Amino acid sequence: MRFRCTENSPDFCLAVSVLLGCDPFVEGGLHVVIQTTRFGQVEIQDQDILLFSEGILGFAELHKFVLLDDPTDDIFAWLQSCDEPAIAFPVLEPELFAENYKVTLAKTDYEALKMTDLSKARLLCIVTIPDDPTQMTANLKAPVVINIPDRKARQCVLQDNHLAIREPIFAKLQQRVVQNPTQSIKSQSAALEVAVRIQNKNQPEAGL
Repeated sequence: MRFRCTENSPDFCLAVSVLLGCDPFVEGGLHVVIQTTRFGQVEIQDQDILLFSEGILGFAELHKFVLLDDPTDDIFAWLQSCDEPAIAFPVLEPELFAENYKVTLAKTDYEALKMTDLSKARLLCIVTIPDDPTQMTANLKAPVVINIPDRKARQCVLQDNHLAIREPIFAKLQQRVVQNPTQSIKSQSAALEVAVRIQNKNQPEAGL
């Protein structure tokens, strides 16, 4: 049995569900507040969470992430851990800096993602930004693949040995800015459809 909860308080909804002995179903999704080092407290809904059954490379114990859109950042979206505030990866769609980028997933990747093809998927590459940002690189060898409808995600290690783990991208992004001076790099990303836009605390909410 499930009950429909219209309250914004997750504690209230969960408490009532325990009393009734059923699972909560929250109208519009259960609101969750996560702690982050970079962005402070961020309110999301449970359906915003991306589930990585095997974690991220190097962080196998972390399974819940959310894609965040910081309005003050014109370039990157951020793949933020829901459990570790300090863990957040800048990410970009590979199409923004790698022409003709194609991936061939293994059978195990498709099975883990519950997909048979990539028609309903989004791909993101984790970016490494050193002290000198002109030396930033992206991992083309192991993209993050997101099953949009089911919110399942996986970092897939591709078998193509021509793909770089540290692909230089600064010059390519710079060229894109020159070609599209009126558009931010991030605004050209289709992956933002699954991102949660962070409320800019310096700006009033719409309608106020």
